[in-house]
Amino acid sequence: MTQNEKLAELSAAGVSVWLDDLSRDLISSGDLAELIATKSVVGVTTNPSIFQAALSKGTAYNAQVNELAARGADVDGTIRTVTTDDVRNACDVLAPVYEESDGVDGRVSIEVDPRLAHDTDGTVAQAIELWKIVDRPNLLIKIPATKAGLPAITKVIAEGISVNVTLIFSVERYKEVMDAYLDGLDAAAEAGHDLSNIHSVASFFVSRVDTEIDKRLDAIGTPEAVELKGKAALANARLAYSAYQQVFEVESRFPDLLAHGARPQRALWASTGVKNPDYPDTLYVSELVAPNTVNTMPGKTMDAFADHGWVNTGSIIGLAQESQEIFDKIAALGVDTVDVFKVLEEEGVSKFEDAWNDLLDATAEQLSAANKG
Repeated sequence: MTQNEKLAELSAAGVSVWLDDLSRDLISSGDLAELIATKSVVGVTTNPSIFQAALSKGTAYNAQVNELAARGADVDGTIRTVTTDDVRNACDVLAPVYEESDGVDGRVSIEVDPRLAHDTDGTVAQAIELWKIVDRPNLLIKIPATKAGLPAITKVIAEGISVNVTLIFSVERYKEVMDAYLDGLDAAAEAGHDLSNIHSVASFFVSRVDTEIDKRLDAIGTPEAVELKGKAALANARLAYSAYQQVFEVESRFPDLLAHGARPQRALWASTGVKNPDYPDTLYVSELVAPNTVNTMPGKTMDAFADHGWVNTGSIIGLAQESQEIFDKIAALGVDTVDVFKVLEEEGVSKFEDAWNDLLDATAEQLSAANKG
């Protein structure tokens, strides 16, 4: 098997290609292994919506759910067992990548229950529980970047657990996430943990920013507003990368930790599937290329990039001022960007809660049917 040239070029430019999808069929069919061999995939991310979709389709989980029902498992326990089994098996498939990359890639993410998004202690407890259940060094525990999530990030990192911080929309919140990570590393060092074994990525959501801001620009409706459509998400991500460079490449705090083996918290571009059909379908991949980044793509976006994507190596670095000017123009038109990011975070948490509740309902029905059978 040979690697797709376009995805290989993206990888060579410093972007780790991760798949934003997971199912039992993907693992058992060998499709995940094939993606590693042919599409430069070096990681996998999951979320409640992905698990809800996986468990609601086909029969791949029926035998296990029936077995768990016979043991008297409840809904939460069934979901925890099924999802952690999938993640553990995916970690095993990606173990060679993990070894070859010195732990940087070969990562699989699993998210804490989204109903805990505003519960710091509950998030920490479940993060530790999931880490122990999956029991693989290439696991990442996903914690949302809510206000309650920030101290949870610090506490979980302090335990020596690797974290994928999710649902980041604003640069301001991203800076708080980086501080939370560094605070966690400080605490982990004090506790005697090997910092080289602690990894983290910060999942900065992209396409949803354009969706929300474009909607507000359409409502304004002036030529100046229309001209700015489709520019906010990339500008936001570029400002985020500039903030990453400032913290991990310029400021003095991280080098002290680096000397003790610490790793930088890489920026991960999430929500990279294009929502507006008027935009190029690889926009949020082709135009977000920089070293030490991750792009986690839905399968459809990955296939599109493999077919006709392009790699713009000048798409991020050095564009912070230009990106800030875009946001200044958007604000000058009356778009309240603080409210935009507040709405996006609330909607993000709500969508994951809804997906989780759907998963709970569907699993309850399966368990009931198995018990009756």
